[in-house]
Amino acid sequence: MTSPLQTLIQCGTKLWLDSIDPGLVQVNRALGATGATSNPIIVSDIIRSGRFDQDVARLSDLQLTDTEIAWQLTDLLVRQAQDVFLPVWETTKGDDGYVSFELDPLLEDPVLNLPHSERVQQYIALGKYWSRGHKNRMIKVPATSAGIDSLEELAASGVPLNVTLIFTASQYRQASAAIWRGAQKLSSRRSFKSVYSLFVSRIDVYTAKHVPELSYAAQGQTGIAIAKRIWRENQDFWKDKNLPLRQEIVFASTGTKDPNEDPGKYVLAFAGSDIETNPPATNDAVESSGRVITRAVDRMPAEEILAEIDSKVDLEKLEAVLMKEGIFKFADPQKGLLSLISRMRTAARTIQAH
Repeated sequence: MTSPLQTLIQCGTKLWLDSIDPGLVQVNRALGATGATSNPIIVSDIIRSGRFDQDVARLSDLQLTDTEIAWQLTDLLVRQAQDVFLPVWETTKGDDGYVSFELDPLLEDPVLNLPHSERVQQYIALGKYWSRGHKNRMIKVPATSAGIDSLEELAASGVPLNVTLIFTASQYRQASAAIWRGAQKLSSRRSFKSVYSLFVSRIDVYTAKHVPELSYAAQGQTGIAIAKRIWRENQDFWKDKNLPLRQEIVFASTGTKDPNEDPGKYVLAFAGSDIETNPPATNDAVESSGRVITRAVDRMPAEEILAEIDSKVDLEKLEAVLMKEGIFKFADPQKGLLSLISRMRTAARTIQAH
């Protein structure tokens, strides 16, 4: 019997896991997942579990700083996931099988307030450094002004890119244009690969809070409408570029935030093309649903719903609010990860002293 997630894959979706937890990677690979992504929250949760205490102790003994330990652990976890998905990368000749590595979220930290030019140069330097020597590692760069300004050089250097924190078509257009400019500087575009991560459920959380005047029928559909429009635009942008690998949309943040909603809402809405990077709990809910999933990515909400969204949702305000929230949602967990490592090292020294 074909499982729900298998029907999702069979109708054209690549299933990626929104985690690099070693156990979850193995489980979801067996369910059909062909890639994964990481972020500071995921890494913190894994380290907090205690499974990597020995690695923290080993790195601490090397006199590394908390920051250096955090990135060494992140690199270790991403490498382990890459090993699991490398056969997919090899089979698809580089079109799938990637694990995304998030660059330092503190580059955008408002407290540090780094100059724009410094952030751009840091994204470029870190992107090149953390991608070097890896076949199936994708570098995650946020669609901030500095992140977008780093994309052309990174693409021109052959770095596979996952542009993250995209909420509007404006961000997508700037990112894809910059990456294509960089790609045209490559001597060969045979292995050129980029994806664009749309954070869908956060859009609907935003409208519920900031656009309460949306009707019941339209509320909760804005993320789907925006994402499907960007998906179509992405299809059109790349169709005449004659590239061997697909430049794809990643439908991210696909876990529903409203407990009264169908947990498979976004999974079903975007089925049939490109990539869904789903939280483990969302995959579990879909897998246990017994559904047969069919293509829906090119079916838009009703015209009257689209017209209402267009008339009532200010996309510039939406982008500004969600980007500000998104930066904090990555920067604060990174600070939390550094604090966690510091506490673990202090506890270890205390034990050793006794």
